[in-house]
Amino acid sequence: MALGASDPAAPLTPDEIDELARRAQDGDAAALDDLLRAVRPRALNVCRGVLPYTGDAEDACQEALLNIANKISTWGGRGRFTTWMHAVAVNSARSTYRRLKNQAVPADPTSFGVLDRPDPRTTSVIAGTRLDLLEAMETLEREHPQFVEPLLLRDVYGLPYEEIADLVGAPLGTVKAQIHHGRRLTRPLLSGTD
Repeated sequence: MALGASDPAAPLTPDEIDELARRAQDGDAAALDDLLRAVRPRALNVCRGVLPYTGDAEDACQEALLNIANKISTWGGRGRFTTWMHAVAVNSARSTYRRLKNQAVPADPTSFGVLDRPDPRTTSVIAGTRLDLLEAMETLEREHPQFVEPLLLRDVYGLPYEEIADLVGAPLGTVKAQIHHGRRLTRPLLSGTD
C-alpha cells in the first residue's frame, strides 16, 4: 500500500515518515517534499513551544524545514526521524530567538505600561516565562554547552531518555547525568538567584 493511500489527509505514521526520510536521503525529491509537508505541523509546534509569537515561530519553522532538507543526510536512521527532526526544530527556534534578541532595540518599559500579571501567551510551566528559560539556556550554552540539548529535549519536549541518548549519540547514563547536572545549573538562572 502506498504511503497515506488509505486517507491522504490522515497524518503519516512514524514508520511512514521514516520511510519517506530514507527515500529522501536517497535523492527522491518527491519524497522530500512529502516528508517536509508531513513534519511541518510538528516542527511548528516545537517552535511555538520556544517562541511566544506566531510569526517568530513560523520563521523558526521555515528555518527548521530548510535545515531538514539540507541536512537530511546527517540523520543516522538508528532512531525515529521525528526525534532527529525535533532536535533540528529546537535548534532553529533557539537560533531564531538569538537573532531576534540581537536585533531588538531596548525600549522604555514605562512607555508601554507595566503588566501586573504575566502574559499567558509567554508563560511556561518550566520557568516564569519562556523568555526566562531561553535566557537561562543561552547562559548555560555559553558556560556548559554539553548540557543544553539533552536538558531541552527532556524537560521542555518530554522525550524519553533512551531517544535522547540515541539522538545525541551518548550512553544512557551520560545523558541522565547531563540532564541532572543541567537542571542543577539552570535552577538558579530561572529563579534569579546565584
